[in-house]
Order: sequence, then structure tokens, then C-alpha cells
Amino acid sequence: MKIQQRHVIESICDALQYISYYHAPDFIQAMNNAYEKETHQAAKNAIAQILINSKMAALGQRPLCQDTGIVNVFVEVGMGVEWEADLSLEEMINEGVRRAYTNPDNPLRASIVKDPLFSKTNTKDNTPAVIHMKVVKGNRLNFIVAAKGSGSENKAKFSVLTPDDNLSDWVLNTLPTMGAGWCPPGIIGIGVGGTAEKAMLMAKESLMEPIDITDINNKKNPSNIEKLRLELLQKINNLGIGAQGLGGLTTVLDVKIKNYPTHAASQPVAMIPNCAATRHLHFSLDGSGVAHLPTVDINIYPNLEMDYSQYRRVNLNTLSRQQMSTWNIGDTLLLTGTIITGRDAAHKRIKQMLDGGKGLPKGVNFDNKFIYYVGPVDAVGDEVIGPAGPTTATRMDKFSDIILDNTKILGMIGKAERGEATIKSIKKHQATYLIAVGGAAYLISKSIKKAKKLAFAEMGMEAIYELEVKDMPVTVAVDSQGHNIHSIFQNIQLTR
Repeated sequence: MKIQQRHVIESICDALQYISYYHAPDFIQAMNNAYEKETHQAAKNAIAQILINSKMAALGQRPLCQDTGIVNVFVEVGMGVEWEADLSLEEMINEGVRRAYTNPDNPLRASIVKDPLFSKTNTKDNTPAVIHMKVVKGNRLNFIVAAKGSGSENKAKFSVLTPDDNLSDWVLNTLPTMGAGWCPPGIIGIGVGGTAEKAMLMAKESLMEPIDITDINNKKNPSNIEKLRLELLQKINNLGIGAQGLGGLTTVLDVKIKNYPTHAASQPVAMIPNCAATRHLHFSLDGSGVAHLPTVDINIYPNLEMDYSQYRRVNLNTLSRQQMSTWNIGDTLLLTGTIITGRDAAHKRIKQMLDGGKGLPKGVNFDNKFIYYVGPVDAVGDEVIGPAGPTTATRMDKFSDIILDNTKILGMIGKAERGEATIKSIKKHQATYLIAVGGAAYLISKSIKKAKKLAFAEMGMEAIYELEVKDMPVTVAVDSQGHNIHSIFQNIQLTR
């Protein structure tokens, strides 16, 4: 049978929609296991939010995370495949991406920009995908479709070790430098051997494999690579980084390793994490029709609800710096009131305006407010806003001084750690930095009761919004005295 063009396009589109709101069962089981054994309360709360968010996204068929990713497609093309198509396979895949991301019932955030060095113009439909093709025996197409968020992709690491260097040492020295922006707990993929690009590709490919570390642990005769996986899992989790970098027992759910023959004088090594929004799907096409995607059993999700007894309620509209001075790192809060949003591009334009003496954009006032680092998904139906989880705050560090110096802002909300200079500036201004859970975007969006664009509407997800929130869950990460919950990363690097 011939592979039909429309079947490829529809299958890619369906797969991307599917993974935007369904976690794989192995991931849910692994996260639930992590939740059950976690003893650190802040980390346990974070894992609970990720699991609750996952079930809500599955039921609502809305994105797990506001960062709906850059599309990665791995495709094996059988040598015997015959086609009924006018487009190239690459064009078919990108048409499927285009339809998935512009689906009016569940629009996915378009994050891809062309001309990345200069204009950075958004392509509006998240194309093009990053496509890896391989020709194999047979008469089928085998696909792996993944959506990789930037928070985890940005933490990819690569090095060329000498042949006698120890891989475990490199991993354990390097992983803490990744911080918490990749939204642990997740999966670490490692590629060893080949050449530089081969190692990176193997690390990415390894993330597409099932979570099977429990099965490996129960094997009587594990292979050398399996023993190494078990060793690294234990040693990484013993670092105590934990969920969202809050400490605790589980930083990684699994460690994957792929290797390939390499030059005797070389040991290329790559490491890439997958975040708490792990999204990939495998399917085949043989010419008989569109891919049949797995049926989801909603009973796989644990029966969890938000435990609001763990949180202190805060009225943002009457909040004072004196009240904030009573907050300690690790405190969990429920925010109610008005917050302002802003991401990278908005910060850059604000800096340009302030440097040029123009002041803030019309209608934007940060005084006695928190800024939330977020780029939400577009709303559908009666939604106030689409999934609206935090972006990595570390990227905003270079703008923190100018915002704190030129406004009476109370603080910031994002995810991951802040740099040393930013923490000093937060202390100087008696501000605070709060973290929301990366990987809980749909859950967080339900706490947003009103949303209004204030400025830069033409920038899409980078626009500045005014949000009215009710009981938005956050954790104090840097308090007004400059204490830092993420100092564990610096401590690990100093002691290694």
C-alpha cells in the first residue's frame, strides 16, 4: 500500500495535539512513586501540583505547559515505501505541525522564530520542526514526535572528555550547573561516543525511550550501561536538588545512556534533560490510514487535590514590604490580587525605553506589584487565559537592577534560581522572588480570574498583561533579607 500525504499530515497533527495534554503512563507512574516517597514538604507540594495539573490537562484537553515546545521528529523511512503525495516528507511534517499549533479548539503556543540572529520574527505556527530522518529496511514509516520545551532544552551540555576521563564525575560535576530551569523531576539523557553531533543526537534520542529504571533495578544480570544508569540515578538523587530545585529525594526519574563507537583519542559526551512536561509519542504508518493513538485510562492518575492547609493566603493589593519581611524561604503562599506579566522581549523593550528617558509603557505600573515571568497560551472558549506557567527567571537577571531601581516593584514570580547579583539587588530593595511550579501551567491558569493586555500586544506571547489572580500557589525562593532557597546549587559546586 502507498503512504498517503494526508495520513502523514493528520497523524503528525494528531500526535502533537495528543502530547500537548497527555503524559505517558510510565511518566505518571514514576512521578506518583516520587510523590509517595518524598519527605521534603516543599518538593512534595511541587510534585503534587505537577500530577494535579497533568490530570486537569488530560480532562480539559489543554496544554500541560505554556511552553508547547519546539517540535522534534525522528522518522525511519522504509526502503520499500511507496508514496501518494505531492509534498516532500519534510513539507508534510511541517504542515502537520502547522495544523496542530493553529487548531482553534486547542491552539498551542507558537514559540519558533526565524532569523534567530537578527529579526527573531515569530513564524506564527511553530514551524519548522527539527527533523531527523533515517532510511531503513521495510515498507513502513516509524515516527517519534516530541515537543521539547526551552527550559529543559537550554540546559543541554556537551564536552569532549579524554578517553580515560570518568563519565560519572563529569555528569555529577555538570548537572548542578544546569540549575532548576529544566523543571525537575525529569529524565536525563546521555550520549557518549561518535562525534560531537552524534553524541548530542544520541542524548536526545535516549529521552524518547520508556522509563524503565525500576525494571533495570530488578534485573539479576544488568549490563555495564545499565549498572552505570543505576549508579548515576542514585548519585544524582543524592545531590538533594529535588523537585523544582527545592530539595528532596527525587531530582531524576530515570537516566538514559546511548553510546556509539568513537575515535580512540576522543570521548564526546552530551547530556540533555527532559522536564516535567515530558512529551513524546511513537507511531507507525503502513499505508492503511491515519495513526491510531493510544487510549488514555484516566484511572492512571492519582487522586490528589491541592492541600491549601500548607499555604498562607496573601492579599497582593494591600501587601507591604513590612509584611514581606516576615516571609522565609520555603514558605508556600496563595496570592490574590493584581500582578503584571513580562518576559524577555518585554524586559528588553522596557530597558530601552527607560534608558532613553521615555519611562514605562503607557498603562504599565509596577509600583507595589509583582511581575510574573510568563508567556501564556491563547485562551479558548470561556477561558480567561490559556495555560500560564512560569518561564525561567534566570534569563531576566540582566534586567533586574533596572526594574528594581526604577520602580517600586515588590518582587518577581518565575521558576528556577536567580544569579548572585540579582539576589543582592533583591536584598537591597527589600523585594522578594517567588517561584511557581514549572509543569503546572493549566493548574495555575485556573487561579487567573481576569486578564488584560497592557502593552506590546503585537509581540504575541511576549505582551505585557495585567492579571487578577485568586489563590495562585507560589513558594518563597529569595526572601527580602536575601536568603536563597536555591543556594544548594552553589553549595554542591563548592563541595565537589
